[in-house]
Amino acid sequence: MLAKLHLLSPFSFDSLRTRPLIVLGGLGLMLLLTSAMGIATGAVTVSPSQLIAILAQSAGLDFPWTYDARQEAVVIAIRLPRILLGLLIGSGLALSGATMQGLFRNPLADPGLIGISSGAALAVTAWIVLGGPLMELAGAFLSYASLPLAAFIGSIVATLIVYRLSTQNGRTIVSTMLLAGIAVNALAGAGAGFFVLLATDDQLRDIVFWSLGSLGGATWRAVLTTVPFVGLAILALPRLARSLNALLLGEAEATHLGISIEQVKRVIVVLTALAVGASVAAAGSIGFVGLVVPHLLRLMVGPKHRLVLPGSALLGATILVGADTIARTIIAPAELPIGIVTASLGAPFFLWLLLRVRHQGESGLA
Repeated sequence: MLAKLHLLSPFSFDSLRTRPLIVLGGLGLMLLLTSAMGIATGAVTVSPSQLIAILAQSAGLDFPWTYDARQEAVVIAIRLPRILLGLLIGSGLALSGATMQGLFRNPLADPGLIGISSGAALAVTAWIVLGGPLMELAGAFLSYASLPLAAFIGSIVATLIVYRLSTQNGRTIVSTMLLAGIAVNALAGAGAGFFVLLATDDQLRDIVFWSLGSLGGATWRAVLTTVPFVGLAILALPRLARSLNALLLGEAEATHLGISIEQVKRVIVVLTALAVGASVAAAGSIGFVGLVVPHLLRLMVGPKHRLVLPGSALLGATILVGADTIARTIIAPAELPIGIVTASLGAPFFLWLLLRVRHQGESGLA
């Protein structure tokens, strides 16, 4: 497996592999710059000095640079929670993708394999079509939180079904989990398609907009709701780097190295389900981040999960914040769904990667 992953490393990245700390430091700097640009860019422009002054004032500090109340309101109430939510979701999706690829020992794996996204899509579609009368009877908070709550519950239920189907006598079989995930994805897709047929035109627009993903609904409440689930995964998953490295050698070899394989599987499935479920609940379905970002990190730092996991979190956050900035400015005052931007960026890279690996295989046979 290590040899296969090594094929993903072109000669131009060899020098980066010898300087992994520089790569991670550069990713951190790029994340800061992308976040600052995202906060400053929009219909209401905010200069770097004004941005520093606004953030400092919010922290109780005083800077001499001036700004008006409209700029402060836009930064604090709209752009800052949007950037923070993008950081959380981008980190959670990319980190979950890297972890799932390590668990399945397959660089094409992503969190959707265990039914997280399809379960959320089924629950959201059903709620949009059938939940109108219930929302009229619900209180203000329940009406506000109903769609994210449906997505979160749907993703968790689908993941539990996949996990239960793949576990026998206390042992989880990864290949069975993959097959169960495919089956659950197919059933959830069929169910979502059925509800789409029942939907009105307005409901169809809501379903399509949710399926393409957006950070347009970001609020401080959404950030605070997402932090516990995604934050737990960001803190805990990198601690499994040694176990994932051992899994690359095979489950038997990892067991001989003292790794509790079943415990690692349970932790990965639970944390990934929580992180991706909360992300999908907050922003809808956003593709390619969990699949492409780990590949980019392996190009830069190699297959060691000690570097791939934190690097994926940094790069995933950077890409999602950058994609969101593009989505809300490229056709302003309208806004593109962020899923269109991430797919437009991720799909060409993935095709290039596929062609490159095929070319290397042909060169190796020559």
